[in-house]
Amino acid sequence: MTESLNLSLDRAYSKAIRYAKTHYENFPVVSFLIPKELRKHIAIIYWFARTADDFADEGSDKEGMRLEKINDLELSLKNLLKGKIKNEYELALSNTIKQKNLSLQYFYDLLTAFTQDVIKNRYKNFDEVLDYCKHSANTVGRLILELFDIRNDEANECSDNICTALQLTNFLQDTAIDYEKGRIYLPLDEMINFDVTEKLFEQKEINDNLKQLVKFNVNRVQKLFDDGKNLLPMLEGRLKMEIEWTVAGGEEILEQIRKNDYDVLNYRPKLEKVKMVRIFFKLLFRN
Repeated sequence: MTESLNLSLDRAYSKAIRYAKTHYENFPVVSFLIPKELRKHIAIIYWFARTADDFADEGSDKEGMRLEKINDLELSLKNLLKGKIKNEYELALSNTIKQKNLSLQYFYDLLTAFTQDVIKNRYKNFDEVLDYCKHSANTVGRLILELFDIRNDEANECSDNICTALQLTNFLQDTAIDYEKGRIYLPLDEMINFDVTEKLFEQKEINDNLKQLVKFNVNRVQKLFDDGKNLLPMLEGRLKMEIEWTVAGGEEILEQIRKNDYDVLNYRPKLEKVKMVRIFFKLLFRN
């Protein structure tokens, strides 16, 4: 029975790794910099997050159906921890959570964020945006630290700054795409302060007011990256290089936004593989 279970578990992790490799992100999810023994754990966490994200965002389901699917995933999460497992992905996730002693709350936080994606499409102020990041990107960063058995408040705070910066960078990168989905992540009070109306998004019209608003956000994100880099001295080896590479990738997106004169409605910055490799070797030689 044990041998059969182990074989099934190996197959489950293999499926999770293949799943992660077939989805585009700004950086490879299962990077070669991640120690081999941890790649399967990162892959299955990615499967959980990506599945919930797809329920919230992809396809043509109505709001009620999207929420139902996310609720079903939450129920499955509760059940798999009790040994009620429906498929190989759940088998692998259950094993990862137990073997690596991961905080369950972070998985529930992710589901909270994706539920919010379904029911909330405007943010009154930056504090509301930060609350979203707390439940979405920040939880992933903390789970990565836990996989490496790094569990302290200082590291978590620095990780939160990096992950929030990455999330906000993605919001800026996908401004036009998100608007097509009915969402604006730029805080409404800041839009008012910069005299920016939604009509500009609808017409994909860039004026000086919108450029200044985007510039303000780019500078704020850069400050978060800078503060988050205080995490690097707490890390070593491949994890340090992985985080440094990820931060550099986020900063490259910001730099492309600057070069596009803050036009996030008509130009979407993207990290091509060649650029990612160049960034990696630049960091490698610098270190």
